[in-house]
Amino acid sequence: MNLDHLPPLRDVLDAHDLAAKKSFGQHFLFDLNITRKIARLAGVGEDDHVIEVGPGPGGLTRALLETGASVTAIEKDPRFLPLLAELSDAANGALTVHLDDALTADEGALAAGRPTAIVSNLPYNVGTPLLIKWLTGRFQPTSLTLMFQKEVAERIVAEPGSDAYGRLAVIAQATSVAKLVMEVSPRAFTPPPKVTSAVVHIVPHAGRLEQPLLDRLQTLTAAAFGQRRKMLRSSLKQMGGEALCETAGIDPSRRAETLDIEEFLALARAV
Repeated sequence: MNLDHLPPLRDVLDAHDLAAKKSFGQHFLFDLNITRKIARLAGVGEDDHVIEVGPGPGGLTRALLETGASVTAIEKDPRFLPLLAELSDAANGALTVHLDDALTADEGALAAGRPTAIVSNLPYNVGTPLLIKWLTGRFQPTSLTLMFQKEVAERIVAEPGSDAYGRLAVIAQATSVAKLVMEVSPRAFTPPPKVTSAVVHIVPHAGRLEQPLLDRLQTLTAAAFGQRRKMLRSSLKQMGGEALCETAGIDPSRRAETLDIEEFLALARAV
């Protein structure tokens, strides 16, 4: 699909008298070279279905539509609905927009049985809870290609023993394969954030962990990393402490950041 006839995004925003809203964590990407690269990294194309959260003025949306994919956008800010409606018209209906909060949206209903990827320049203030929702909830996307603050992206892909390794890394890597695939300078955004951003490409494992195990893993990691400097016998005391560790075959004097993913799963199974 060729959307080259559309006016530049800056002109569209000016025409609608729109600017980023700080309370929504909005930072707009106008550089189509960057948004097209994100679409390529997502690996989506003709006949694919994509859910995008927080499209704003539609910079990434344009790039996704150009691949031939159909896009379902979830936008919380009603100011952008007229602008996105114009983009939907230009895309011959390949774009559908829902005014909703992504934290409570039902992605399964939006996917309507179709294999669906999630691609988004996430609002910084909700990126982590959205990722946890998508990795542990009922809806399982085929892949996720998401932009976060670089610090958050590094926490997703962190290895045991590193300062960045924590609850987010364990949940992400227990449920998927995650790779940091791109960094984006603050200068690429309007307004520029104070930090560098990064894109993470995530492919969920084919064999989904059972929901009760996922729930226990979330509770376990919250306890373990909530007191990460303490030994497991202390940080996990409310869940069995030393006896739990011994059942899982793990030394209770170890600390959370030293355990790998399989060891955390062993603990979760032993709860």
